[in-house]
Amino acid sequence: MPSAPRWMSSKAVRFTAVVALLAAGLGFSTADASTPTKGTLTSTATKVTWSGGPFAAPTDLSAYDRCITRGVVGSMLPVGYNAGNEIVQGPALVALRNEMIHEARVVTLDGRPHLSPVLRQYMGDTRGRWEGDTLVLDTVNVTDKTGVGANGRALFHSAALHLVERFTRTAPDTLHYTVTIDDPQTWTRPWTMSFPLQRDDAYGMFEYACHEGNYGLRNILSASRADEKSR
Repeated sequence: MPSAPRWMSSKAVRFTAVVALLAAGLGFSTADASTPTKGTLTSTATKVTWSGGPFAAPTDLSAYDRCITRGVVGSMLPVGYNAGNEIVQGPALVALRNEMIHEARVVTLDGRPHLSPVLRQYMGDTRGRWEGDTLVLDTVNVTDKTGVGANGRALFHSAALHLVERFTRTAPDTLHYTVTIDDPQTWTRPWTMSFPLQRDDAYGMFEYACHEGNYGLRNILSASRADEKSR
């Protein structure tokens, strides 16, 4: 049986989210929006590896730094490596697999309602439908532990985030991907980013064994303890 198509996003669009915000003149809905960093870090996990610390516990680092998840948008945005995406389509289901952090979403297309908002997940609750030749994915019930920037550790959002993704095949080897981001607790109005996904059947989806080699997390915490002792 042939493998499912693999789709790669161009590295040239990794800063699309920030560019889209600046071009649209969007503001932030948080109380302190004097800078993009303060305005977007609404999550309880606001310290990431490039924030400078101090880091008292693993929960002070982002979900990506801890090899847990990159979130929905962070999993689709291109990064330096392991940026493959696989889409498998069935009669009433579609499955999307992201190579990095090995996320997998199995999405129903039968019109069933979303889960109760009491049930929240890192990747949210996604329901799909077809609008002509465009696959539309609607996601709610996320947490506030990820962002919509690259690797999900920038442009943090609240748990009120609502995502609408659209996949449209514009050529035999090209999917046009758009995502509309709506979070009234973080941004003043919805905004959209888009980029192409290029089909590459020769690409291999590799195991992303993050936890087994996550020396960064251990070293960050041990270095913080060493720094405390030196003072």
